[in-house]
Amino acid sequence: MQYIVLDLEWNQAMSSKSPVFNKLPIHLRGEIIQIGAVKLRDDMSPGDTFQIDIKPIYFRHMHYKVKKLTGFDKERLSGGSGFKEAFESFKLWCGDNCTFLTWGYDDKGIMEQNIIIHDLDWDWIAGWINLQVLHNIRAGGDRNQKSLVSAMEHYAIEPAGAAHDALDDAYNAALVCARLDLEESIPLYDDTVRLLSMGPSKNPDDNDSENPSPIPLDHVSFSGFPSKRDAFADSSLTRVLCPNCGTPLVNASWINQGDKRYMTLSSCKKHGDFLIRLKFRKTEDDSWTANRIVYKADERITEFYKSKSGDKKRLRKKRAGRKLKLKKRE
Repeated sequence: MQYIVLDLEWNQAMSSKSPVFNKLPIHLRGEIIQIGAVKLRDDMSPGDTFQIDIKPIYFRHMHYKVKKLTGFDKERLSGGSGFKEAFESFKLWCGDNCTFLTWGYDDKGIMEQNIIIHDLDWDWIAGWINLQVLHNIRAGGDRNQKSLVSAMEHYAIEPAGAAHDALDDAYNAALVCARLDLEESIPLYDDTVRLLSMGPSKNPDDNDSENPSPIPLDHVSFSGFPSKRDAFADSSLTRVLCPNCGTPLVNASWINQGDKRYMTLSSCKKHGDFLIRLKFRKTEDDSWTANRIVYKADERITEFYKSKSGDKKRLRKKRAGRKLKLKKRE
């Protein structure tokens, strides 16, 4: 197994209403403008490196916030490679049977979207691992997402290079890898992801209606949405596959639970119902991040969803009644 620490930089649309979205089959959250990667040696220390700039063809104008963070401008990227050429070079450098290590979940989603938009294949990738989770295993096990900078401070590692440069960030993450005891931590990864994504209660017998299931089947984070409306329009977030057979689940109505939380009951003809929850968070650059958690729906969870759905219908009727009374008064 070849472990590769990966970091991406990407440009964003100037607006969620940009006309470019009318030409794209999916709502592209970010177009990759730089790939940086580091291969780990057998002792998990940084080895060979890869870096390439990519010329954007969809989001050609640099978003001012991306330009400020990365220092990239249109002139620099005009000499970059096309994505297909860059991707093939990267694939050749990676080789077969590789697992990507990234700091956070964002790079995985962005890479997959860019591969889809260019009609390329990623079957050669063996898997993805979020290094934040492995860091949490080693540093106390809490659920809070830790920045790469805070992890380096925790391990007393001196940063190399500049932040928001793909290769420098990948190299710094690789330095952290040497402290994470990957051989011991990676086998615990899947179980740890489930534990870290659980709600306040870890008791499987807990009957708290606000925590209908303490055992998530899947937990994924998405980022870069200009608005919650854009997030719900993105099928990569709302289209969920059955954890058992891989067929697309059929969603019922989304219910707003307040506090930027939404849920829906989704069904598979063969394997029954699942509860899908979204938790939104606004970031410093005014974009939105969404955490998606999937639970198997038992009878209690189904009743919980139906009760909330009924509350929503009653609220709609009540509002409609108020509007009708006001209209009659006029």
